Amino acid sequence: MLISPVIDHMFQLPLPILEKLLRPVIVYLVLVLLLRLFGKRELAQLNPFDLVVLLSLSNTVQNAIIGEDNSVTGGLIGAFSLLAINWLVVRVLFRSKRLTRALEGRATLLVHNGQVDKKALERESLTREELLDVIHRQGFDNFHQVHKCELEPNGTFYVEAFDPSAADRRQAELLGRLDKLQDEIAQLRLGRISGESPVTPS
Repeated sequence: MLISPVIDHMFQLPLPILEKLLRPVIVYLVLVLLLRLFGKRELAQLNPFDLVVLLSLSNTVQNAIIGEDNSVTGGLIGAFSLLAINWLVVRVLFRSKRLTRALEGRATLLVHNGQVDKKALERESLTREELLDVIHRQGFDNFHQVHKCELEPNGTFYVEAFDPSAADRRQAELLGRLDKLQDEIAQLRLGRISGESPVTPS
């Protein structure tokens, strides 16, 4: 007898199902639009203030999503609604490159041939020191070593050097040696199968 009131309290919806479905959709779309309008630096989380903003957003919009509803059913409907609208948006963006560019924006070129684009930094509200910290984390000492640095729509940075790094050169050399060894092993196997004398590796 005691189980019935508990179940009713857990699963009874105080709000209409349509409202529970619409609230997460509206909040989701508004957040996407706001993040698009306010630029990419919030997604990049370049300093503690950007991180605080993202962490606070979830708490700020919580009541707007769930309303006056703490039921399990309401939470499940809200979660379903968020996942459904996200799936729908991803599918639509996948099919339309033009809409993807409109919603996500384009990558911003910050450094080209070692020169910093001050206007691009200003548009993205980035300081020279923040950008320098980004390229330091990528293993560069200064901007003159950077051929290209772009801030992607998802908040990540793409940094390209003028010349391959020492690690890249070592990796390319090792891959070349492995390819050579594979060729020599293949020649040895062919020699054994055909009964010919094996080819001596160089």
